[in-house]
Amino acid sequence: MRWWDIDPVLALEKDLFPEDAWSRGMFWSELAHARGPGSTRRYVVAYDGERLVGYGGLAVAGTDSGGGDAVAADVQTIAVARDQWGTGLGARLLTELLRHATAFEATEVLLEVRVDNTRAQKLYERFGFEPIGFRRGYYQPGNVDALVMRLSDPSAVPPAAPHTSPNGRADGPVNGVQGTEIHG
Repeated sequence: MRWWDIDPVLALEKDLFPEDAWSRGMFWSELAHARGPGSTRRYVVAYDGERLVGYGGLAVAGTDSGGGDAVAADVQTIAVARDQWGTGLGARLLTELLRHATAFEATEVLLEVRVDNTRAQKLYERFGFEPIGFRRGYYQPGNVDALVMRLSDPSAVPPAAPHTSPNGRADGPVNGVQGTEIHG
């Protein structure tokens, strides 16, 4: 993600998360930590032609949940345009974030997901994330709880598989989303 992606990211953010959308300043702040030596963030975007159809972000910190010297990463956000749901784009974005977690030498990845977002929870479970707790009233102003999930070894996650149609055949190219490119 670059500065010129912020406007289309904000439009998608407000469409998908109207109650708790991130602000322009939040995205600028995250991008400020995404480049150069000592960067601690990685944000990626997906385009279908000229249209932004998804994005995701990852942050890293110095210690894992056990308090050791290992590096922990946190999936900050993943969003996919509604007309792209079920295409495998969410899996591709998550795969890319986990690839970056591995490059940051993270030994675990954490995330929060709304308790009412079962679609996202199923995606994370497919990647090996396990529930480890709740954050009560985490999403405001709706006062919705967050399910906290952890992936113990991001380097063990295989690359995203192609999206499979109901008839069992892989749709489109190996990347699972025909015509969509991920940039980061």
